[in-house]
Amino acid sequence: MSPPAAALDRPSPDLAELLAGARARVGVDPLGEAFAQRRAFPWFGKRPAPAADPEATWRALLARPRRGKSVAYVHVPFCIGRCLFCGFYRNHTDKGFSAPYARAVAREMAIDAERPMIAGGPIHALYFGGGTPTALAAEDLAGLIGAARRHLPLAADCEITVEGRVFDFDLEKARACVEAGANRFSIGIQTFDGDLRKRLGRRADREQALAFLADLVGLDQAAVVIDLIYGLPGQSLETWRADVESAAAVGLDGVDLYRLSLYPDSPLEKAIARGKLPTPPELPEQGEMYGLGVALLEAAGWRRLSQAHFARATRERNLYNQLTKTQADSLAYGAGAGGLMAGHRYRVGEDLDTYQARTAAGEKPLDGLFLPAADLPIRRVLTTALENGRIVPAELAAVAGPGFETLVTPLLEQWGEAGLLTPVPGALGLTTAGWFWQSTLNAALHDLMVTHQETLPQPQDASA
Repeated sequence: MSPPAAALDRPSPDLAELLAGARARVGVDPLGEAFAQRRAFPWFGKRPAPAADPEATWRALLARPRRGKSVAYVHVPFCIGRCLFCGFYRNHTDKGFSAPYARAVAREMAIDAERPMIAGGPIHALYFGGGTPTALAAEDLAGLIGAARRHLPLAADCEITVEGRVFDFDLEKARACVEAGANRFSIGIQTFDGDLRKRLGRRADREQALAFLADLVGLDQAAVVIDLIYGLPGQSLETWRADVESAAAVGLDGVDLYRLSLYPDSPLEKAIARGKLPTPPELPEQGEMYGLGVALLEAAGWRRLSQAHFARATRERNLYNQLTKTQADSLAYGAGAGGLMAGHRYRVGEDLDTYQARTAAGEKPLDGLFLPAADLPIRRVLTTALENGRIVPAELAAVAGPGFETLVTPLLEQWGEAGLLTPVPGALGLTTAGWFWQSTLNAALHDLMVTHQETLPQPQDASA
């Protein structure tokens, strides 16, 4: 039974309040001033409901083949030190850590490798992240790549990424990775500025970082991508310009322009609170930095792949990041890794001793298994739309329910008036300002879609 037309024309008080709160400012610079604050994706920080019987649920998932494009993630939770900005530090690279950990992860990969959840269907992207995967010895890292190729059904064109940093990475290790099957390197640069690198705890200086990247690019055996961060304490528009121009000139295949995430209780947050570092640039300055970075890359012929990621040539695909953002099935390995299967999130235990013991006993060291979030279909359609930079109201309405297109169209028009959206064939496209505020737009649309669904009449039980 469809809801009465009049009900669709009159938003509920909750929806009216959300619509009013989602309006952008007009007549200001949209890059940094469209909203008073930037919202995170609404599902960040939300803990899903745990499965009542994790073991039974896990067995059921193992018996179910994956659907659609899938990825795999291997976590290496070790670093030679903690960078000020990082919220992911777990373990120091103690002497002798590499080989035992690599053996444990290889054992984990072999567990249940023949079950449909693992063996059913190709893996399109494999990502070694951390931590710092390149903190592993060359033979151990290459061995892990080889183990993944033996135990996981990697697609013939699988993107195999190794994440690393300049300090503990060299060409010998890079060659070992390539020979084992890696075809993409993601290097955490953050900034080339020497003073900023010292403040952040980066051990290699500007010259060392640029020289290493030039050598890695010179191998010509894998895509080389880096990430740059804007909004760092003490960073100016000119130092940011120099960072982007340096990245564009060194021959990279891809670059990410990330806004600084200031994690609570991180060393960086504490240093700012104590006055040891200046306050990071405010939103208007961050917007200006993002806009400058985008303009510089586009002028140099780079093409946008997502909100933050740009590619210079055809070698770079950025598959792992794009697929994970659209809630693709993800197999997870390594202490502290997180995965997703049929909407169920799961977590591998992060205690290293327990991880070693359980993998040695042939057990998958699960530490948490969670039920699919009720809003998962909304997350998927929104993230796919906004990562592609194209909003089609009818596609949102197909998930949110009858009447949503009518409800949301005036808001989208208002965002266009504010300089965040622009008409493109068959859709509304994000402007540069819209890309900057992408998570805020996502959060607003998410809240509207969820609340709209809640206002629709529930289907009546036919047996009643």
